[in-house]
Amino acid sequence: MKLAGFLLLLAGWALVLSAVILLSSAAPRAAFALAGVAVELLGLALVVRGHLIPRPARERNVHD
Repeated sequence: MKLAGFLLLLAGWALVLSAVILLSSAAPRAAFALAGVAVELLGLALVVRGHLIPRPARERNVHD
């Protein structure tokens, strides 16, 4: 999951850069830039989730 997150970070960055370079109109450029930022946020979430320390399994509380 960590590798996928880092790859999504790079893909989002590439999407934003390619939108700025290739598109001349403001509306499509903004749409692709926002899509790239969304991909980067998804990648960041995967990286953070992959680096979290797993919680121990909770024991079931049974009241007698």
